[in-house]
Amino acid sequence: MTDFKVSAQLKGHDGDVRSVCFPTPNVVISASRDRTVRVWRKTADRPPTFDATITSQGHGYINSLTFLRPTTEYPDGLIVSSGAEPVIEVKKATSASDDNAERLLVGHGNNVCALDASPKGNWLASGSWDGKAIIWRTDKWEAAQYLVHDGDVKSVWAVLAFDENTVITGSADSHIRIFRLQASKDGELAPLRTLTTGGVVRALCKLPAGHPSGADFASAGNDSVIRLWTISGQEVGALHGHESFIYSLASLPTGEIVSSGEDRTLRIWRGSECVQTITHPAISVWTVAVCAENGDIVSGASDNTIRVFTRSAERTAEPEVLAQFEESVRSSAIPQQQLGPTINKEQLEPKSWLATHSGTKDGQVTTVREDDNTIGAYQWSLGQQQWIHVGTVVDSTGSSGLKVPYNGKEYDFVFDVDIEDGKPPLKLPYNLSVNPYDAATKFLGDNNLPITYLDSVANFIRENTKGATIGDTSEAPSGSDPYGTEHRYRPGQESPPVKKKYLPHIEYLSLTQGKLEPALKKLKELNAKQIQAGHKDIALNPDNIKHLEALVQILIGAPQQAEIPHLDESRRIIYTLVTQWPYGDRLPALDVLRCMAVRPCVALPSNHIHGNLINVAARAALDTQDPIEIDGSDLPEFIANQVDEKKVNANSVMMLLRTVTNLFNTAEGGKLAAAEASTVISLLGRVAGVASGHMAIGPQNVNLQIALTSATFNYACLAYRERRKNPPEASIDLGAFANLMEIVETVVRKQTDPEVLFRALMSLGMILSTGKEAVQLAKGLGVGKWVGEAAKKTNDARVQDVAQECLAYIR
Repeated sequence: MTDFKVSAQLKGHDGDVRSVCFPTPNVVISASRDRTVRVWRKTADRPPTFDATITSQGHGYINSLTFLRPTTEYPDGLIVSSGAEPVIEVKKATSASDDNAERLLVGHGNNVCALDASPKGNWLASGSWDGKAIIWRTDKWEAAQYLVHDGDVKSVWAVLAFDENTVITGSADSHIRIFRLQASKDGELAPLRTLTTGGVVRALCKLPAGHPSGADFASAGNDSVIRLWTISGQEVGALHGHESFIYSLASLPTGEIVSSGEDRTLRIWRGSECVQTITHPAISVWTVAVCAENGDIVSGASDNTIRVFTRSAERTAEPEVLAQFEESVRSSAIPQQQLGPTINKEQLEPKSWLATHSGTKDGQVTTVREDDNTIGAYQWSLGQQQWIHVGTVVDSTGSSGLKVPYNGKEYDFVFDVDIEDGKPPLKLPYNLSVNPYDAATKFLGDNNLPITYLDSVANFIRENTKGATIGDTSEAPSGSDPYGTEHRYRPGQESPPVKKKYLPHIEYLSLTQGKLEPALKKLKELNAKQIQAGHKDIALNPDNIKHLEALVQILIGAPQQAEIPHLDESRRIIYTLVTQWPYGDRLPALDVLRCMAVRPCVALPSNHIHGNLINVAARAALDTQDPIEIDGSDLPEFIANQVDEKKVNANSVMMLLRTVTNLFNTAEGGKLAAAEASTVISLLGRVAGVASGHMAIGPQNVNLQIALTSATFNYACLAYRERRKNPPEASIDLGAFANLMEIVETVVRKQTDPEVLFRALMSLGMILSTGKEAVQLAKGLGVGKWVGEAAKKTNDARVQDVAQECLAYIR
């Protein structure tokens, strides 16, 4: 049987897609943490194209969804949804977001996380964090029965309307309960039988009659195992293959099972074997559903994207869409902790090993040492009989792997959480590879705190692992600085007021947040490795180590204007590390360099063979030779023709762009940035993927995109400042304006992250603020079209406000 391939990718949500339905071949329904329910209707068959309508807009995230089939009264069916607001909303499938609901069902006291409709649509089942499951009659739209869940249930994560007389629930207490619907005196119904599993039950699905195992339904959850059950309560099989939480299950008309989870994968199971594994470029594949009519699959993931997969050649996406999906998977970073114990790169087989060895099962993942000395993850495809590249392994997504120790383990962040005045703060450890909601859930459970804090804590994590916000006078922690933060979350604290007018904003941005002690520790470890390998010509001697330690202490503790003692020696040491060390080992030194860039003295001329600070940082991040050689090409020529986006490390490029961004914070650095404006703007275009024939670098790396748009903003701000001088200056001319606008347009069209969109539009706004020449140029380039599109990509008020300010300039 042929493998599933991408049919369509549906983009429009601004938050995780938590639930999907696939009622007909031409309709997909989705619910998201962006507080919307959307109906996607197919508008074209070749290529498969869907357009979305927002049918519901809530005040809290929406994470549960089901569909009531069409009736005479409701010929298009009814969409049932709920989430953080514990009210179940029932709306016509053709409704607009501002239309009234047909019914609002009230009865739960907390987030409604599970919904399902009976086969004939006579009743609905709901499950909630309040530990309750309720049956709702659809003829009277009222609660008919309450399903009894005795004990420390905590949450009913899953409900399954097995048939018109049977409902099954799965709970956080690791139990499955089977209920027979029948009359009861007080409206409460006890389970017919209770089954014990190996962990929290998050997903249930009914299996077609005649499944090879003899099972009637399947369950899955935190133990990463799919368990097969008869309706009489007997476990008749277990499917092993997932490597983390399983969030969703569905069954195909063929009898195959579809599953998805926290290991980035969607898997197809035939009998007891996994026959296909589809890796997504996202941390969590939250939800899957199947179209009963044509057997296609739809998934929803933490990258805000819905994907349709098909076995039909007629419904398969165009080759460029398939290639883009495969490239997004290949270019994604896989957190090392998802692959088990720490990987010793030196003991890995080389990439050539793959050519002579086969996998033992579909979805098996192995790691090898790539030619550029990074760690590549490859997944065995049973159908294609080959290893598929599914990403690059990093110590932590978007970080250099430098950690904060806590309770014997290492984390990217350890936040302080003030729960009660006068008491010590609680510690919230967090790794970037973990979904914020799961980290928040664990934190609340570990500390016996109310589950009602969940959304606030998760949002706190998400906001404090992003870049600093434009217009914020305090320096916010940045997501890819994995050295911890002292920001604290206090339950109930109010968010700061949102600025209503943003343009012009004449203060430059900086990206310096982070702790350099772990970077120093990592550099010492890498230096020991160089010595051990016999590379004493590029290793640091004890005196160099002392200089390096003194440099880091100055960067950590001394005021920005303070001189760096032994500047020439310190700069020589760092420049050597970033240009002569192996490419895969340069990242911690580049991290030190981006913090040096805010010091006035560092931007002063040096006699280094690779030139000034920008040239050194660019070569270090973009030239993958070990060590970098002098090849006679100048930097602009190298950027245009010799950068291999398949080999460069996106996090190294991120550090390069942060270095450029930070230069603007001193007069000396600003002069250097202005003098190199043409070269740097071409670099920004190369990273964004503006040049024809070149792919973007790190398009899936949000932290790199934040650095890219921050550097772009600073050059736009430089242009604004220069034209306000008397007499005006113009190191950023109209040609550079056009290039910057093209960079912004490329970012806006490709990206969906609100912070990235905000910084990109702020960059455009600053260019438009410079005067009539820029405005006329923007009109000629048709800027208004894509600015309007950007405002539709997110509900973030800042993005929409800045978009309107930009449009006001060109009307």
